[in-house]
Amino acid sequence: MIKYYYKSLRTDTLQELEKPQRGTWVHAEAPSLDEIADLTKRFKLEPGYLEDALDEDEMPRLERENDQSYIFVRYPYRTAEGEMDTAPLLIMFDAEVVMTVSPFHLPAVDSMLRSRTAFATTQRAKLMLLILSHISEQYENSIGLTSRKIKGIRTRLRNQGITNQDLIDFVQLEDELNEFLASLLPTNATLRRLLVGRYIPLFDEDQDIVEDLLLNNEQSIEAIRSNLRSISNIRDAYTAISSNNLNRTITVLTLATILVALPNVFFGMYGMNVPLPFQQSDFAYPMIMLVNILVIGIIVVYVRKKRIV
Repeated sequence: MIKYYYKSLRTDTLQELEKPQRGTWVHAEAPSLDEIADLTKRFKLEPGYLEDALDEDEMPRLERENDQSYIFVRYPYRTAEGEMDTAPLLIMFDAEVVMTVSPFHLPAVDSMLRSRTAFATTQRAKLMLLILSHISEQYENSIGLTSRKIKGIRTRLRNQGITNQDLIDFVQLEDELNEFLASLLPTNATLRRLLVGRYIPLFDEDQDIVEDLLLNNEQSIEAIRSNLRSISNIRDAYTAISSNNLNRTITVLTLATILVALPNVFFGMYGMNVPLPFQQSDFAYPMIMLVNILVIGIIVVYVRKKRIV
């Protein structure tokens, strides 16, 4: 699917055109082979870059070919299963148009179309930076949602209410955070290359936007690392608590076994068909009970004194 958007500084609404013109924003989502061939021919593009844009494993980078700049980034999106993932996005910039190519639906497009932020497709550098800003906001929102999930699990851990499902969720959250981290780190390297000004001409205001994007991404990267540390700490704490609870359970069961086994020793001896001391005495049973209670009392006092239980 290919769409052509146009808006100048003099117009109030964003128009969708049938054919591109100078200053158009060309947006292609999951283009077919015929559409890729048409884009390549119409805008004199390098077909290899368009093919890279449809590669789900493509990493952020910045390339320059003749008078065209190719910026590869990754944007976060939610899959049909409800999990967060990232997908590549190509932003092509030249003297005529700005082109975006993505293998999936790009949420930043919907955000820009619904947004009240004034922008013009004829201001190509600002349009490109606006798209990058929306992608940065999506990362912030996704990381914030992940942080809230981790805090909820940490609260349950404090009440010792963590479940196996929480541990499974940790694995999913770690995968999402590592995916975000692997996307943001090279994106920042790409933004630093943009600041050089050799690939895309930037005004002072545009350079300020790029620096803000760098700062926002750095904060997102630090938030990701903090969340990863929190997950690791929660998992270690849960492991320690589980190990401690297991040790206490084993200790209690061992003590219960001892307390049950000791009376059986005396009862077993006096249940044998052999001569035993005091077996003819009327006080044999009370004495056996008294000895059992005394031994059990000594064991309990010893255990409490040593703080075994």
